[in-house]
Amino acid sequence: MVFASIVACKKDTRPNYQFMPNMYEPVGYEAYQDSDAFPQGMEAQLPAEGSIPRGDHMPFEIENTNDGYLLAKETLISPLDSMQIDSEKGKALYDIYCGICHGNKGKGQGKLVKREKILGVPSYDDAGRAITAGSIYHTIYYGKNAMGSYANQLNEEERWQVVEYVLKLKADLEK
Repeated sequence: MVFASIVACKKDTRPNYQFMPNMYEPVGYEAYQDSDAFPQGMEAQLPAEGSIPRGDHMPFEIENTNDGYLLAKETLISPLDSMQIDSEKGKALYDIYCGICHGNKGKGQGKLVKREKILGVPSYDDAGRAITAGSIYHTIYYGKNAMGSYANQLNEEERWQVVEYVLKLKADLEK
C-alpha cells in the first residue's frame, strides 16, 4: 500500500516571494527624461574627458611592445613602500595565478610544466632574463610569449604584491 501526499507553499492570503525583483520592479529612468542634467536626452552619454571607469582600473601608460617592455624594465618601480608590502597576500595571489606554471619556488617547474602541458618556462634566476620589478609588472599586465595577461584578474595593488613576491623568490633562488 502506497500513500502519497502533496504539499504546496502557495497561500493566497499572503504574498509570495520574489526571487528576482529586478525583473518585476521597473528602474526609475523616467524621472530623468526631462531633466537639464541630460541635454541630449537619455541616450547613451560619452564619459567626461579624463574620467576613469568605476572599479580599480587605472590606465597603464607603457605600450604593449618590445620597446614598452624594455622601458618598463628600466624605469618602472613599485609604488608600494615597505609597510604596504604584504608577503602573505603576494604569495597567495602568486600561488593562484602563477605557481601552476612557474612553480611555487619560481624555478619554472610548475605542475603544467612537469606534465608537459606547456614548455619553456624559465627560472626567475636565469642570468639571461635579468627581470626587474618593471618587467614583471609589464608581463603581468600584458602577458609575454605564451603567457596571457592577468590585468583582468589582478587589480593594480595586487599586481604589485605579486611583483614583490616574485622578486623575493628571485632573491631566494640567487642565494
